[in-house]
Amino acid sequence: MTAALVDDDPPLLVAEGLTKWYGQRLGCRDVSFALYQGEVLAVVGESGSGKSTLLQLLSAQLAPDAGRICYRMRDGVTRDLATLSEAERRFLFRTDWGYVHQDSRLGLRMTVSAGANVGERLMAVGWRHYGRIRASAASWLDRVEIDPDRIDETPGGYSGGMRQRLQIARNLVTDPRLVFMDEPTGGLDVSVQARVLDLLRGIVAELGLAAVIVTHDLAVARLLAHRILVMKGGAVIETGLTDQVLDDPQAPYTQLLVSSILPP
Repeated sequence: MTAALVDDDPPLLVAEGLTKWYGQRLGCRDVSFALYQGEVLAVVGESGSGKSTLLQLLSAQLAPDAGRICYRMRDGVTRDLATLSEAERRFLFRTDWGYVHQDSRLGLRMTVSAGANVGERLMAVGWRHYGRIRASAASWLDRVEIDPDRIDETPGGYSGGMRQRLQIARNLVTDPRLVFMDEPTGGLDVSVQARVLDLLRGIVAELGLAAVIVTHDLAVARLLAHRILVMKGGAVIETGLTDQVLDDPQAPYTQLLVSSILPP
């Protein structure tokens, strides 16, 4: 994927020296970077590298032991997430942020309809007109390639790929500026992965979203991301533009990842 154009605006999100321990076990250590509006960052590495810990820190699901995360709010003021109240953090998740789980069941309410899954997020930001909510939900189902006639079915009747696309619709219906994705195509069949990835790439580009994507699949990173962070043992060992890192990796660990996973 080509590099994002970064304008003169300040970063949307800044991580400074993020460190997290689980007792004696290191989650991640001294991770720093800036993310700009419209930029997609992939965090890659093998299991245990620290990428999932980093994503949970960035999305305020974990508190760092050291370092901080700053976010530029819609009013233009950049704030340290640690200074936000619980209500302010919840509001961010309902409005400015989205989170796409690897297991779609974690990101959906499985016992209510697809329309209600999408509509609930609209109601959380103040929508009250049932007709408008239902029309918007139907529009988003169509946008993620789900037949709007299936709006009243529960996600349990959907295939894995459909559930993942429904989760995407649920997250994006409130026009967030930043989306966190945890292995968004993990566990899906190859053909289904391709369809979901193509959909994600189109929507992210169309909406100008910033995104942080955790993946062990370098092909996913190449398709979706402008930049890559390579993690090993909780630390960032290489970072740069996606094509630059994947075509000319400098760190021996990155070279091993590329040679063992990507085709020549």
